[in-house]
Amino acid sequence: MTTAAAGGADAVPPADKHPSGRPPVPGPRTPSDGPAGGPGRSRRSVTGTRRFIAALFLAPALVLLGALVVYPIVYSVYRSFLDQAGTGFAGFDNYKALFSDDTIRTAVKNNAIWVVLAPTVSTALGLIFAVLTERIRWGTAFKLVVFMPMAISMLAAGIIFRLVYDAAPERGIANAVWVGVHDTFTESAGYPKAHPLPVHPLKAGGGGSFVTKAPVRAGQPVLLPLVGVAPAKMPKDAEPAKAAKAGSGKITGTAWLDFTRGGGGRPNVIDAKELGLKGIKVEAVKEGEVVASATAGADGTFTLPAAADGAELRLPASNFKEPYNGVEWLGPTLVTPGIIGSYVWMWAGFAMVLIAAGLAGLPRELLEAARVDGANEWQVFRRITVPMLAPVLAVVLVTLMINVLKIFDLVFIIAPGSSQDDANVLALQLYRSSFGTDADLGIGSAIAVLLLLLVLPVMYVNIRRIRKEGRR
Repeated sequence: MTTAAAGGADAVPPADKHPSGRPPVPGPRTPSDGPAGGPGRSRRSVTGTRRFIAALFLAPALVLLGALVVYPIVYSVYRSFLDQAGTGFAGFDNYKALFSDDTIRTAVKNNAIWVVLAPTVSTALGLIFAVLTERIRWGTAFKLVVFMPMAISMLAAGIIFRLVYDAAPERGIANAVWVGVHDTFTESAGYPKAHPLPVHPLKAGGGGSFVTKAPVRAGQPVLLPLVGVAPAKMPKDAEPAKAAKAGSGKITGTAWLDFTRGGGGRPNVIDAKELGLKGIKVEAVKEGEVVASATAGADGTFTLPAAADGAELRLPASNFKEPYNGVEWLGPTLVTPGIIGSYVWMWAGFAMVLIAAGLAGLPRELLEAARVDGANEWQVFRRITVPMLAPVLAVVLVTLMINVLKIFDLVFIIAPGSSQDDANVLALQLYRSSFGTDADLGIGSAIAVLLLLLVLPVMYVNIRRIRKEGRR
């Protein structure tokens, strides 16, 4: 047996073995070593190949980015320093106009209102919906219904809410609901445009009221006929007028619509087809003071106490005011909040879905531990749920802020021409300044640059947040 075979100290290990028993680790290669697989070949850089392929794939995207984003931004900045014709240098005059023109200042103010209200309300409603529907069986169906407006285009949503905010209660659902609630708790309007004929025993009493031509006496029924009310506008529960019975020591009478549909009626005579003026108010006035009052029934009859004997009867002006037709939602005062309401209707579902996804990832043991320690649901929500959802809420809030800075469709469609200046926003003003007979592309470009500057801080905050989360 040789020394090598015996495994002595002078044994030489095989070429592919290491004295420690592990395979040898190849050392760094040099250019003179040649390529793997044989000497004398040149090896291409793997990293360089990947960079070339990456550039090849990115080239179309970079071309589109430059053509559709970079070039328009650079040209808009350049154009904002030129005059309306685009032939002369205007300096900062276009930017000065942004803060001196009343219409543009209104747009800036409205944009500030949008940025504060719309994202905040949408995020708050999304949070409430997500939390309240988390544990109910039909929560998924509710979320689907709330999210459905996201599938509707801004154009369609604008048309829908233009109808919703229609001033006429018979067409606009907002005013239909508002008028219904108002009339439930407040006496409905009387008979606008109603008036007596010259042959009637009534005359103008000043301030829109009507009074009897002579004092009334107890025991002698009083006739108070009026015309000027369309039969279709009469109360639905009005009944055919009846002649009042004479009352001992009391003043009785009838107030009715002295008009027979189809003709054939006689003035100052209660005909069979004529309706009573239900709800009309009658006052007895002596020496300028009201001594008694009454309201006519469905058949138009009324009764006054003995104190009304010898007084003049007055139909006050409140009987003839225009009926309550609700709120002018698209008027100068409420047009911006109204349009923000339509935006919230569309985007609250978006906020709800994102927040619900974040809510599903919260550690349930932490919430249950807080409840075991005696915290009520409000404390759990305020001190644990909301702080842990803060990153998700920030994503939703920032996304909606960027979105509302570009809002155009809803304002353009919903706001009528009479109040479009009051609802104006920067994106709409950009369109109005850039197109049309009085177009000024210099001011339009300046507005575009201003919008870009307003979006950049929000985007910067969003990018910082994304990078911070990526380092975790």
